[in-house]
Amino acid sequence: MSRFFSGNGFSVLMIIILAINAINSNRIFSDPLGWLWETLLLLPAIVIGITVHEWAHAFVAHRLGDSTPKLQGRVSLNPARHVDPVGLIALLFIGFGWGKPVMVNPYAFRNSRRDNLLVDVAGITMNFIVAFAVTGIMFLFVTVVFGGDGYGMTYETYETWTSILQNIVWINLVLMIFNLLPVPPLDGFGIVTEAFGLRGKPAYNMIYNAGFPILIALILFDVPSKIIGPAISAIYGFMFRCFPWPI
Repeated sequence: MSRFFSGNGFSVLMIIILAINAINSNRIFSDPLGWLWETLLLLPAIVIGITVHEWAHAFVAHRLGDSTPKLQGRVSLNPARHVDPVGLIALLFIGFGWGKPVMVNPYAFRNSRRDNLLVDVAGITMNFIVAFAVTGIMFLFVTVVFGGDGYGMTYETYETWTSILQNIVWINLVLMIFNLLPVPPLDGFGIVTEAFGLRGKPAYNMIYNAGFPILIALILFDVPSKIIGPAISAIYGFMFRCFPWPI
C-alpha cells in the first residue's frame, strides 16, 4: 500500500457501496457456519500477508536511511503494528480491506527515485517470498504425513492445516498481484511512477487524487479478478511444480 495515501471524502461512500454489492453474494447469509469456519481458516493468512508486506516497506525504508518507520514502530513483525482493525473487518466481510500504510520521508533517501522504487517493490517481493516458502513447508508437511503413518493425525486435522497453509500461499499471491495494479494507492502506481519518472508531471496529482474512486470502480466492475485470477493461478501452479509432491 502506498505510504503517501490518506483517506478522502469518498472512502465511506465507496465502502458502503461495496458492502451493499457484497450482500447479494456473501455466504454469511446463506451458510453462516460455513462462512465462519472458512473465515477462521483464512484469518491467519490475511494477518501474515498484511504484516510481512508492510514490514518489508518499513524495513527497506529504514535500511535506506529513513528513520520514520523505526520511530513509528513499524520495523517490527508484530501484526498489531500493521493490521488495521477496520480494514481487516472490511476485508473479511466485503472482500476489500487494507493494512496500516507505512509512512516514509522520501527526502531522507540518498537517491529519492531509486530508493522509493525499492521501498515500493519490497512489499510485493516479501509476499512472493512468503508464498514460496510456505509452499515448501506445505510440501514437507504433506510428505511427512504420507511418508509415515500420519503420526496419529486425523484426516480433519490434516485437512485443516493444509487449508491454512494453502490460504497463506494464496493470500500472499493475491496481495502481491493486487498491489502491482498501477492505481493509487497501490504499490504498482508507485513502481510505475518511479520507473518512468512521473512524479511532478501534470497528470500525476490528478491520477493520485482520483486513485481511490478509480480503484473502487474497478473492483465494482470486477476488473481486478479478471487480471489477478489467471496470474495467481499461473504462479501458484509454477510454485507447486517446483516440489515433487507424493500425491
